[in-house]
Amino acid sequence: MSPPGLEREMSPSPQFEAQQYRAAGKLENCVALITGGDSGIGRAVAYLFAREGADVAILYLPEEQNDAAETKQAIEALGRRVLLLAGDICDVDFCKQAVEWTHQEFGRIDILVNNAAYQKHRDGLEEISSDQIDRTFRTNAIAMFHICKTAVPYMPPGSAIINTGSIVGLEGSGSLLDYAATKGAIHAFTKSLAQNLLDRGIRVNCVAPGPVWTPLNPAERPDEETVNFGGKTPMGRPAQPEEIAPAYVFLASAADSSYLTGHVLPLTGGSPTAS
Repeated sequence: MSPPGLEREMSPSPQFEAQQYRAAGKLENCVALITGGDSGIGRAVAYLFAREGADVAILYLPEEQNDAAETKQAIEALGRRVLLLAGDICDVDFCKQAVEWTHQEFGRIDILVNNAAYQKHRDGLEEISSDQIDRTFRTNAIAMFHICKTAVPYMPPGSAIINTGSIVGLEGSGSLLDYAATKGAIHAFTKSLAQNLLDRGIRVNCVAPGPVWTPLNPAERPDEETVNFGGKTPMGRPAQPEEIAPAYVFLASAADSSYLTGHVLPLTGGSPTAS
C-alpha cells in the first residue's frame, strides 16, 4: 500500500461498526460532508452519523474506490443516503465542487468533518522533499480552508464543523515533522475559526486522536514496524476507529455540545497531553 492506504488490504481489519453503541436519533435529517470518509476514522464516523439519522457525502481518492463502495453499502443498509465524490482535495477546484455537489444533492449541509490526511515518516529533515511538504500541507491543512470557505455559506445556525487533529499536533513528532506541523495548524485553525463563526451560530471543534488502527500508518511502514503500533500508550494498544467515532457524534450533535466550540479533544489512550 501507499499512503493513505486501503482498509480492505489491512489485517486485522479496523473495527468501525461500534456494536455496543446505542443510537438515539441525534442527527436525524442532518446532512454530513466527510473528507476521507471511505476508511479508517472517516468510515466509522460516517457509519455512526448514519446510525444517528444523517445522510452522508464522502470525499475520497479515486484509488480508494473499493473502500468507498464498501462504506456506501454499509450505510445504505441502514436506510440512509450516501453520495460518493472521488477526487483529490489537493485540487482547490475539486474542494469547491464537492461542496457544491453535496448541496445540490441534499439541499443542505449541517455537519462538515475535515478528516482526510496524508503522512510519510522520515528520519531526518533533509529526507523530506519539497513535493512531500507540498502534498502534506495541501491535503491536511490548505484543503480545509477551501472546503470550509465554500461550505460555511450553506450551513445554517446550529451546524457543526469537526476537524481531525492528532496527538502529534500537541506533542510534536521527530519522524513526522511536516505532518505534525499540519496538525498543529489544524488545532490553531479550529480555535480561530470557532471565534470567527460565533455570530453565524456554527460550532467548530477538533478531535486529536493518539494512535488509531487505520490504513494511514501501515500504508507507509514495513509490517515489522506496525506490529507494536500503539504499544507505547498507557492502554498498550492503538484505538479502533469505532472507539474514536462517538466523539464526532458528540461534537456534531447540538443536543450534546451546543455550548462547546473552539475545543481540541484529545483521545490518546491515557497519554497525558495538553490541549
